Amino acid sequence: MPGFELFGEAEKAQVQDVLDSGVLMRYGFDGMRNGHWKAKELEKAVAERMQTKYAQLLSSGTAALTVALQAAGIGAGDEVIMPTFTFVASFESILAIGAIPILVDIDDTLTLDPVAVEKAITPKTKVVMPVHMCGSMADLSALKAICLKYNLLLLEDACQAIGGTYEGKPLGSYGDLGCFSFDFVKTITCGEGGALITNNEVYYKHADHYSDHGHDHMGNDRGAEAHPFLGYNYRISELNAAVGCAQIKRLDEFIAIQKEHYSVLRNALTGVEGVTFRRVPEGGVENYSFLNFFLPTEELTRKAHKALGAAGVDACFYWFDNNWHYYRKWEHLTGLRTLGKFPHEIIHGMPNYETADFSKSDAWMGRTISSLVKLSWTKQQVEQRAELLANIIADTLKP
Repeated sequence: MPGFELFGEAEKAQVQDVLDSGVLMRYGFDGMRNGHWKAKELEKAVAERMQTKYAQLLSSGTAALTVALQAAGIGAGDEVIMPTFTFVASFESILAIGAIPILVDIDDTLTLDPVAVEKAITPKTKVVMPVHMCGSMADLSALKAICLKYNLLLLEDACQAIGGTYEGKPLGSYGDLGCFSFDFVKTITCGEGGALITNNEVYYKHADHYSDHGHDHMGNDRGAEAHPFLGYNYRISELNAAVGCAQIKRLDEFIAIQKEHYSVLRNALTGVEGVTFRRVPEGGVENYSFLNFFLPTEELTRKAHKALGAAGVDACFYWFDNNWHYYRKWEHLTGLRTLGKFPHEIIHGMPNYETADFSKSDAWMGRTISSLVKLSWTKQQVEQRAELLANIIADTLKP
């Protein structure tokens, strides 16, 4: 990742189709389009690739999560369980609909710990949202069992893991709903965009209507369409969808490249004493967009990360200190900083995260380094990076 590294003639041709038609909006203007419906084309391709009945394109991955929650009837005061390690969009989407983000600890999968999830369930819990960070997944079978036991919705945030699988099913398709991001740094990109997938017809219809101001999309006259319920504007443009139409056809190509590069890096680190790797649950296949590994202590991990940066090994992340992806720097969440007024359900229902104990998460994240796997690397560049990575880590871990 990301897919923009390999932009080519296919992407250009799809975008030119839209520009030639002059219609950049996904709805209406039927006579001007010359049969070009890029958003519909991409929705069909996503549903087929993800082995689901339905796919709905949205303007972003954040929009996809927000619409998924609304489509399933989640709202003010409902609790949504999510991990301490994720992108800020996860809790933003929850707060946007007046629901309560319930942070729980991660385990060695770097996402939701099923034991912590079950302990966090209350009568207000409605959703469990595993986030498949950095290309791999949570223990989905255990989480699904919990959801069935307590009658909860399983919503997969697969924004960083498109192309991975679990028990033979594409990530995102295992739960009741799944969401993807197609932003500029994802494995396949639309520039900006996202998608929701599901096998539930009701959720799909809700998402279709809600994301376009409540339009029911019945008939051929947009101005005469009914509005069964309130909605908002989370539409994707035809230009963005056009890029995705080319990129989705290349997903398997991209995954194969990532796997090859990932394997070179992992093989180099496998021989370094003291290095262990993120656990991929049995039955899971990651999308190889990141190589995630643990060092013995937080002190050594910080030292190694600093040495990697000094040696020019770019795109290695130490999430423990990251502003966007780990709870420790989410002061705007813990302090409930907002421009407007939160509903009383959030004000009175939000846990006190300033005093919460997530030491179990800290024990994993403090020892984690993630190396991005780029599509554009040459064979020589991958081999050089692998050798440098292994040497620096080995030197750091010497007694």
